[in-house]
Amino acid sequence: MSRINFNRKRVKLKQLLGIRARLALLALILVAPLMLERARSLEDTRSKQIALASQEFSNLAQHSVDAQREVISSVETVLKSTAYIRATGGGIGRSCDMLRASLPTNLPWIRALLIVDGDGRVQCSTSNVFVGADLSDRPYLKKARESRDFVFSDFLFAKLTDIPVVMAAYPVSAISDEADSVILAAINFDWMSRIMGNLGGRPGITAALVDSVGAVLAAPADQASMIGRTLDGVPLLSAIADKAIGSEKPEGSLSFITADGSKRTVKFVRIPGTQARLIVSIDEAKVSAAINHEIRTAYLLLGFVCLFVLLGALIAAEKLIIQPVEMMAAIARRFGEGDWSVRAARNRLPAEFVPLARAFNAMAAQLGQRERDLVATNDQLTVIASIDMLSGLANRRGFQSRLDFEWMKAQQYDSELSLLMIDVDHFKLFNDTYGHPEGDICLGRLGETLAGIAAQTMGFAGRYGGEEFCLLLPNTSADRALEIGDMVRIAVQNLSMPHVTSCYQTVTVSVGVASTKPNDAQHPRDLVEAADAALYAAKHRGRNAVAEHGFVRLTEGGIALAS
Repeated sequence: MSRINFNRKRVKLKQLLGIRARLALLALILVAPLMLERARSLEDTRSKQIALASQEFSNLAQHSVDAQREVISSVETVLKSTAYIRATGGGIGRSCDMLRASLPTNLPWIRALLIVDGDGRVQCSTSNVFVGADLSDRPYLKKARESRDFVFSDFLFAKLTDIPVVMAAYPVSAISDEADSVILAAINFDWMSRIMGNLGGRPGITAALVDSVGAVLAAPADQASMIGRTLDGVPLLSAIADKAIGSEKPEGSLSFITADGSKRTVKFVRIPGTQARLIVSIDEAKVSAAINHEIRTAYLLLGFVCLFVLLGALIAAEKLIIQPVEMMAAIARRFGEGDWSVRAARNRLPAEFVPLARAFNAMAAQLGQRERDLVATNDQLTVIASIDMLSGLANRRGFQSRLDFEWMKAQQYDSELSLLMIDVDHFKLFNDTYGHPEGDICLGRLGETLAGIAAQTMGFAGRYGGEEFCLLLPNTSADRALEIGDMVRIAVQNLSMPHVTSCYQTVTVSVGVASTKPNDAQHPRDLVEAADAALYAAKHRGRNAVAEHGFVRLTEGGIALAS
């Protein structure tokens, strides 16, 4: 009886195992070849994926470097602009007012701007807490004065606020030899770290921006605890601290084995214009672990895809996703190359992509208009940058540009070029007597007069600086230039602007005239120096005069003073 029961159970077991075996065999027939091929492919590409991951993070690191470089470049531009204002601003009071008004709101990484005098004390600042602070012992300040160039400091703590900062410095002496002030900018660490956000939140990745001594200036948000520490105190980076900081190369990479036996690759890139370096460390073990997880997930997904929706998913993905994405990517690429007229054809896209296409088209139209507006604004700013707002004439920059152009033109056509340097007589006494507002009105009327004479004589008038004006006369001989100079002198005197401290009782000008035929042995500044010498002679003749005594005659043999 027991034997019969045993045989029955064995038959049932065979039947059960037979069905399961056939189902398993069918599943293997359907899935196993694909799974085996996929497994072999994944195993073969494991090392390639690690290399690609390293390259991806290298690209991200370079992107962060480029962004940091743009931050430093924008800071340098602001400092140079502020230094130019200080060099030409006419006094510390005015310079400070313009400094406070010029702090860019679109550059949030600039915490404060400061002007430091020759004794190292802060004369003025966009933040009043720094005014009067003594920074004379700061190395970056000394280095900026010695190099007369842009300097970016190491990590330090602000004297008054004890807040960690990095300072950028630019000496005014780089623009004006007589100036001893230095323009400073305090850089916000939060923004520097925010730029590195694309390097954070990734397993096995450690990133830090360090200064020349290895202090961490910035790091992604998830690694913010490193900020302020030196690389020697960061376990994951201490092994490469000396090599990365001591290298003179602009960029490089290192590979080493850590104490726990894992392999790490480190890439470092110097931020141009500074001694700071961006260091990115990649733990290949953790990166590989993530890839292994993806492989295991791929096995599971592959099994289900092979069993149920492989063919249908491939067709649907090709028609409904891949082709529309490639179409949108191609349109975006053309738009990025400057084709502002490109638009997405909505009738060629699935209904799900129509809202995206509509949004893209609207964005393209807005960006195209903004680009046109930006070009127009830049053109306007270029014109404004060459105009003296007080007199309405070209400023010194605009005059120099026109002088260079007319010089080349005269040299090309072998024609004469004349220059009148015009200075208001006793203008300081005029300002002291009538006040600066009246002085500005006087300069404005002189500008109008010179503009009219320039229109009559086909010349180009400009304000050279202060009370000194200039009139450039293309294709004009020395004799004709002297006549025009006397025309200017008489026209100003006929304005009858009162000047009680002048012996002439009205505002008068002295005019120096210079003429030449430009050649390769001469330079435009020779013509300016010649006219200045003639102007000096006119002053010594008693003012209200047009002179060529001491006037430079430019000949083929060079430059000589007239007797």
